[in-house]
Amino acid sequence: MPGTVQSIERAAAILRTLAGGPGRLGLTEIARTLDLAKGTTHGILRTLQLVGFVEQDRVSGQYQLGGALLHLGTSYLDINELRSRSINWADPLAARSGEAVRIGTVLEGRALVVHHVFRPDDTFQTLDVGALLPLHATALGKVLLAYRAGGPVPDLETFTRLTLTDPRALTTALEGVRDAGWAQEVEEFLLGQAAVAAPIRGYGGLVVGAIGISGPVDRVCDSRYRPRAHLVGYVRDAARAISRDLGATR
Repeated sequence: MPGTVQSIERAAAILRTLAGGPGRLGLTEIARTLDLAKGTTHGILRTLQLVGFVEQDRVSGQYQLGGALLHLGTSYLDINELRSRSINWADPLAARSGEAVRIGTVLEGRALVVHHVFRPDDTFQTLDVGALLPLHATALGKVLLAYRAGGPVPDLETFTRLTLTDPRALTTALEGVRDAGWAQEVEEFLLGQAAVAAPIRGYGGLVVGAIGISGPVDRVCDSRYRPRAHLVGYVRDAARAISRDLGATR
């Protein structure tokens, strides 16, 4: 079998480092992280920059993933930016609401959880990062579905007796999401659980993801099974803050 191409391996390592970092990284930091000579690292970065896979900030000189790579037929690297920009707002939302926080985006007709903050208590919890949730039966999914441009209607699988499985009922619900600017889920995916979510927007107002809280019905909802107004406000505030960080003008 032929051997591997070392320069490609190193380029891939640099891209992984940039994708996994907190934001822009400098030449020295990248070289030190990968134990590469600065000259070698700089040469690879220059090549990646020429093909659009890496961009260099003119002021700081630091590097970040480039637009050509972010739109290379997959959303995985876009997910990294969404996650990195959202982290600073997810923890405060969990603290304010007292509930778990999840951030998601669309992947293969599902809502992919890209970040999850546990609710701030001592109860047993499992990490949902990487989980694929149904679009029609979850608050995160409804937000993503409501603002999605075209695309086929997802398979309306039944999870509980409250799951929306009628296309007309779902259409009406999604119109309500767009009118209100947020979505709810009350025992539609899991019995005893409720959630609230709001859209995260990027440049041009395009919805690129959603952020939401989830928890027991009696904590998230009032006696009429309506999400508590202050929790809805917390979620929408967090969504707007992340959207501003992503370049949304509104």
